[in-house]
Amino acid sequence: MLANKPITTAQFGTLDRVVQNPAAFRHGLIDFISSELPRWRDRPDRPSVTAETALTSQLCAHLNSAARHSEGWDVLQFRVEEPDEQKSARKIDLVASPSDTIIWIDGRKHTDFDSLMPIECKRLPTPHGKDRDVREYVISRYSSTGGIQRFKAGHHGSIHRFGAMIAYVQQETRMFWRTQIAEWINDLIDTGQAGWTSKDLLDLIQDDDSLKLAILRSSHTRDNGLQDIELRHIWISMN
Repeated sequence: MLANKPITTAQFGTLDRVVQNPAAFRHGLIDFISSELPRWRDRPDRPSVTAETALTSQLCAHLNSAARHSEGWDVLQFRVEEPDEQKSARKIDLVASPSDTIIWIDGRKHTDFDSLMPIECKRLPTPHGKDRDVREYVISRYSSTGGIQRFKAGHHGSIHRFGAMIAYVQQETRMFWRTQIAEWINDLIDTGQAGWTSKDLLDLIQDDDSLKLAILRSSHTRDNGLQDIELRHIWISMN
């Protein structure tokens, strides 16, 4: 899948690899992240934390180590709290980017300054707090902090057509959250919330009880003339 080629105009300080990949590269990236999530969770040396930012920082460190030692994925690096490419005041929880490489996907060039995939991370359930909405995986009545809401509005990943969401499931089961999130989305549809349709519902791809991991997919229309975005949802049970 990966091929190394010299850059014909290479100069001191330039990247030294060029990789051509099809759009399916992003699906492979989802598979890589999904395979590493249980390994990260179950590491005996992983400090026990519950806060979203701490969990995502840990996961980022693990993914960087795993990518560096994985054949084919050593072209990647992961970073946390990265500014969105179009809305720099907004931070994306986790991004995958090239490392010492130029990656071309469907004619678009990506360097280490670019994001290959924006990833939003959420805890399930939403932590209690002032101005926190229990539905924050989907939407928030108080702000634009809802996970799916951010992608639909183009606040995250407006130049991307593929993104991901990771859920740290800290209470209840993955089946419980599949049902609950479907209820929240259906309620938005039934009450006439602008822009929400049955297309926004999540479809299950796989649910592995042995790994305590589920993968789902969804597709969403977006505001302001943006093209639809496809999301992969990776849910890891932490309990």
